[in-house]
Amino acid sequence: MKFDHDIEAFIKDFVKDLLENNAAVFAGAGLSKSSGYVEWTELLRDIAEELGLEVDKEHDLISLAQYHVNHRGSNAGIAKKVLEEFSHQAEPSSSHEILARLPISTFWTTNYDSLLEESLKRAYKITDVKHSVSQLANTRPKRDVVVYKMHGDVTDPGQAVLSKHQYEQYFHTHAAFITALSGDLISKTFLFIGFSFTDPNLDYVLSRLHVTSPVRQHYCFMKKESGSKSDPVEMLAYKIRKQKLRVDDLKRYRIKALLVEDYADIPNILKEIEGRYRKKTVFVSGSAEEFGEWERGEAQDFVHDLSRQLVSSSMRVVNGFGWGIGSAVINGALEAVYSSPEKFSEDQLVIRPFPQFATKNQDLPSLWHEYRHRMMSLAGIAIFLFGNKKGSDGQIINADGVKREFDIAIEKGLIPIPVGATGYMAREIFTLIEKDPAAYYGDTHWIFPLVREIAAPGLPSQQIVEKLVSIVRQISK
Repeated sequence: MKFDHDIEAFIKDFVKDLLENNAAVFAGAGLSKSSGYVEWTELLRDIAEELGLEVDKEHDLISLAQYHVNHRGSNAGIAKKVLEEFSHQAEPSSSHEILARLPISTFWTTNYDSLLEESLKRAYKITDVKHSVSQLANTRPKRDVVVYKMHGDVTDPGQAVLSKHQYEQYFHTHAAFITALSGDLISKTFLFIGFSFTDPNLDYVLSRLHVTSPVRQHYCFMKKESGSKSDPVEMLAYKIRKQKLRVDDLKRYRIKALLVEDYADIPNILKEIEGRYRKKTVFVSGSAEEFGEWERGEAQDFVHDLSRQLVSSSMRVVNGFGWGIGSAVINGALEAVYSSPEKFSEDQLVIRPFPQFATKNQDLPSLWHEYRHRMMSLAGIAIFLFGNKKGSDGQIINADGVKREFDIAIEKGLIPIPVGATGYMAREIFTLIEKDPAAYYGDTHWIFPLVREIAAPGLPSQQIVEKLVSIVRQISK
């Protein structure tokens, strides 16, 4: 999918922030709307009717909520409405799922629902949820992500921030949230998603984002104003003009608006971000009981040098500690890290040794299948080396586990790079791809000719490493 200049530049910058663990997300009601939850207009429709008003004619919905509190003498009625609307089951959207998979450790939201938490749980992340001031001082052990629910949670609707009075008092009642948010705005790059920036409570939200210290560049998605078919030309021009003024006003808060033709474009942009981030991670697949025409020392030096140069190219390496391969992958990556610890990190090496025996009611093949899926979900590129094992009769055979990893790689959209020169299953995978390169590489036609070059028997190992690293670098740009 082609993106305009602004969105393309945003994607590149945001991927860089993800790699540096500097990204955060601020989620508004629009993110949950696609999952079936209501926005404020629908939430307050019955409330307005009870007051003898029409919600579609009201622009200040925060005041409308306050009128109902005044009318009832408490916020019990509107709190019950929140409980009714946000307690029903809903599935996280594709945007929720992509955001949960990305290495984002900080989420802020004005939503009351639990879709963010659910999607993070599905991504196997330990989430520390903060929806009250008292929770801010406590830290959940081994947490991966913090979700700040600054307006409360459906599990405690009586404490949800709903009325105008509550918004006006927020600086006093929730001062600790303001402090935490201000700190994150200085140190992290935020993506605001699900905000129409025409909501009546916008001023209340943005007023909390303003800090006196310098802040980073932040971003938000906004649907490009196109009007409706019934709008006269003058009305369309008016709406476009007003949107431009709104976009310019957001710059006061260092928020750059990214205009999209349709909200359905947003998941595609997030998917592109995830794809580019994953292409910075290489899964090294392989096993070797023997090395064929390669001397054992030469083969292990080759794997060692490949891993070292991948890390030195700022890539992350993932490996399942394949027999005969894993140790060389580890040693090569660590050599790169320890030789330049100020530039590279041990986080660039992810080793996931396979379980060696079944536990509970799950057999070993099922454990391995699930393990491979989770491991390969981290990567965007898969390199296949050697790939053999001892059969039940003691003979050397091609490793079916490496073939399964190739199948999973294709299923998950990884770009496969078999090193045919290493023989065995890697050669078999190359032969399979050779029959129809377009099926595996799509529009990136330039990849296969280079993959063919590293399939040539007898090619010096150093040349193979150089060509492999060159391919990976080009893919990850």
